[in-house]
Formats: sequence, C-alpha cells, structure tokens
Amino acid sequence: MLTLRGNKVYLRALEPEDLDFILEVENSEEFWEISATKVPYSRYLIKKYLQNSHRDIYEVKQLRLMICNFENQQIGLIDVFDLEPKDRRAALGILMVSETNRGKGYGAEVLTLICNYCFTHLNLHQVYANVTDDNPASIKLFEKNKFEKVGVKKDWIIANGKFKNEILYQLINNVH
Repeated sequence: MLTLRGNKVYLRALEPEDLDFILEVENSEEFWEISATKVPYSRYLIKKYLQNSHRDIYEVKQLRLMICNFENQQIGLIDVFDLEPKDRRAALGILMVSETNRGKGYGAEVLTLICNYCFTHLNLHQVYANVTDDNPASIKLFEKNKFEKVGVKKDWIIANGKFKNEILYQLINNVH
C-alpha cells in the first residue's frame, strides 16, 4: 500500500529548496496562533532546521512533510509531532497555506495518507489533533475523517486578547 501518494496530492520529505516556502509560512502572523509562534524565524534558523530535517522521527519526536499537488507545487505542510513511541501515539497538524487550495479535498486526502502512514510504518495505535472551536473548516475536516471529539479544553488559547476553547480529536486504529 502506498501511504504517501494519493489521487490529488503527495507527501514528501523536506528539501533545501523549500527554504523560502517554509520561511514564508513560519513568519506569517496569520499562522502563529496555530503553531504557537510568538516571534519570526530567521532565514539562518530555517536553513539549519532543513539541514536537520532528515533526523529520525524516534530521535526528534516529530516529522514534517511537504504537501504537493501533481504539478509539483508546494501547497501545505503536515506535521506528526509529540510522538510517544511507548504509548504508540502522536499529534497531527495540517496546514493548507493558500485559501485557494482549501475546500478542494486536499486536506481530507492528506489526513488519510498521514494516518495510513502512521498506522502502517510507525505502528501507532492512535493519532490526535487539537482544533480551536472557531475553526469550522478544520472541525469539519477531522470529523469527516472519522476523528472523534473526545474533549474540550476551555479557555485554552489566547489570541488577540480573547480566550478560545480547543477541541481534542482522536483517531484510534483498531486494526492492531
């Protein structure tokens, strides 16, 4: 089974050529809330990050893959992070950078691909995601992909002086 290639998108390892794309994403204040970023990153730091992105997921407890369409355009990023090998779980974070690439089914395919990858190659028992309750597109995406809402963390995140609730979603692999 191919786990990193779908009908609309494919997932690949980060490359040095991704520097400008990642620099733009990491320094876009639009995404700081979901990435818990407070300050911009330098070109130097992103370059060092890319140089180390080949390190083993079990060593660094995270994996970031580029989401590309079949015109080989970078359209987003998917993160597997907070890997807990003993408990066989990890968190997921997905970002479709441009609004023009949202609502086209790319996100659903990416979630299917990354979940299959996590369950098949990393032998995880579950993956989970945290979504603020004011993000209906992400809520719909995770629920459509059979993630179960298992809790709400009240006033969990503050953005622009306002507290937001965060919903915890889980997908448990019942095959293993």
